[in-house]
Amino acid sequence: MILQVASKQIIDLPSAIWVSRMLNPLELLDLVEEGIRHRSGAVFYSGRAAFSRPSPLYVLGLNPGGSPTKQADETIQRDINSYSDPSKEYWSRYADESWRGRAPGTYGMQPRVLHLLSSLGFDPRTVPASNVVFVRTPREASLEGEKLALLEACWPVHHAVIQHLRINTLLCFGGTSGRWVREALGAHELVDIFTEENSRRWTSSAHLNSTGLCVITATHPSIANWRNPAADPTSLVRRMLLRRW
Repeated sequence: MILQVASKQIIDLPSAIWVSRMLNPLELLDLVEEGIRHRSGAVFYSGRAAFSRPSPLYVLGLNPGGSPTKQADETIQRDINSYSDPSKEYWSRYADESWRGRAPGTYGMQPRVLHLLSSLGFDPRTVPASNVVFVRTPREASLEGEKLALLEACWPVHHAVIQHLRINTLLCFGGTSGRWVREALGAHELVDIFTEENSRRWTSSAHLNSTGLCVITATHPSIANWRNPAADPTSLVRRMLLRRW
């Protein structure tokens, strides 16, 4: 399969090898490029159980939050090494990790993501989740100059996940994440929109590519309160998961 990102060919990965056999989730981590492993960041946001079986949904943020300076020791390689720990079998960063010293699952966008998954009948520990880019940066703008290099370093993992787990819907947090994934997958056909029922009227959208793979670009749960019915994009995600075209 030839991947096109921003009109540039960046990776040639035979898709047949990912549909011909089941993989150990640890093998997916072998695809992370060596050149970024020393940098602050993280790869998977759910445990090995989520990456061991087919899933209709793949959840993607843009990149890990926090400070690459203060969290310099929290490298991608360290994250990869820890993934074989028994505690990472049935686990979710959104449900089980303490953020900013708060109780697990209660800080920032954690409860909003958990709300959406629960409303759809999903256990967050069995839904594959990650970020488009594994490298931590202080601001989203810091990524733009490295966009192609970082996608080349990270996309082989996502490509393998999509093929290996038979993903049909990708839920992306925020406009940049959604745009980058739509470009990577060639998902340009707009098929559905959710508009918030409030004064700001923010939208979440769904696009298909030529193979029927769906990319949902949702409002970012760090800003939009998905637990508020007026701003909850769950209905859009549900429609896409239940689609028959």
